[in-house]
Amino acid sequence: MNSNTKKPEILAPAGDAEKLRFSVLFGADAVYLGLQAFSMRTSTQNFTGEELKAAVNFAHEHKVKVYLALNTLPRNADLGSLPGCVELAKEAGIDAFIVADLGVFSFIKQHTNGIDIHVSTQMGIVNSAAANELFKMGANRIILARELSMEEIKEIRKKTPNELELEVFVHGAMCMAFSGRCLLSTFMTGRDANRGECAQPCRWAYLVEQTRPEQVFELQETRSGSYIFNSRDLCMINHIPELIDAGINSFKIEGRAKSFYYCAVITNAYRQAVDLFAHNPVNFNLPEPIHNEVYKVSHREYSTGFYFGTPGQTIKNGGYVREYDVVATVESCNGSVVNCIQRNKFTAPTNLELLEPGALPLQLRIERLFDEAGDELNSVPHAMMKFSFRTDIQPKAGSILRKKIDPSAPQLQT
Repeated sequence: MNSNTKKPEILAPAGDAEKLRFSVLFGADAVYLGLQAFSMRTSTQNFTGEELKAAVNFAHEHKVKVYLALNTLPRNADLGSLPGCVELAKEAGIDAFIVADLGVFSFIKQHTNGIDIHVSTQMGIVNSAAANELFKMGANRIILARELSMEEIKEIRKKTPNELELEVFVHGAMCMAFSGRCLLSTFMTGRDANRGECAQPCRWAYLVEQTRPEQVFELQETRSGSYIFNSRDLCMINHIPELIDAGINSFKIEGRAKSFYYCAVITNAYRQAVDLFAHNPVNFNLPEPIHNEVYKVSHREYSTGFYFGTPGQTIKNGGYVREYDVVATVESCNGSVVNCIQRNKFTAPTNLELLEPGALPLQLRIERLFDEAGDELNSVPHAMMKFSFRTDIQPKAGSILRKKIDPSAPQLQT
């Protein structure tokens, strides 16, 4: 990274207040979130007006920006609530809007007195001509179509002004439709994916013998065909130098509908990778522990998407790979006493992994557990119960305790 290259932003998901908190604590430069209208993730809790104000205040206290996604494709019946949403955002002090509709774009430009506008990947921008026209209209950032190769992104960067920021997805679930503009969910279930209601029919198993429902016929991908829709997850953790060399300003992590644990772990991994590259770009080599972090969250098989050519996008089934469970989060430390909140049942003594913001994981042995009154426990069985343990390590608030899953044991629900 030369002296003229700005370190890219790490943009993390925030599907609710808890996910926002962990994205912020684990190193995001900015977060993106939605209100309960005009959001492409209606399956998440999203934010009320008052919650949005609190979220922006928390993020800004940590010098983190907040981008509000108003990125559905609204019908006429939806437009009546647009002025109220925009007014709530203005009052909360957000840093930018993410939009996918030119009507919404125009309204925001006219009524917000200069709040930045980011053009959503839903608009499908694949060339510099479109990017430049949107810049002339007032866009501050283009979130490029996910179907672009690295070389195409470089060409767009060369032919657009430096003032126009470029954002790309670097991690998370991918959609089989062009830039996420899918009609399959609407056709099959009546739930409009372009208004945040996707039923994810691309993840369904389709070929089942009707008289033998237990017998599934898999269509595996070959040179002559595919087993239809289901895409791998995107992962670019091994390609930080190429992404920066392409002139990308913001690295976006998909996952507003995923867990706080996912937000923390993936944000932390990309934060450390980018910081290490910025510190020593000439001799950069991604440390194995950072590389391994992306495999410690629930994920589908990974892919580099379209960055290096047309990928093998589909996988055999819609199932996730999960090798670790989060068991607790750290609330505070008082000397050698670590106060925690349970996230999944576990017993002592046990070996856990501790993940602190901005750090690599540490192995941790917990011999004894204690309840709030100081009485010893054999386990912490109740959801969100408070407990403590003692150790010489003093982890930061927000640190995560996780446990490797025993493949022979029933998996915990997270």
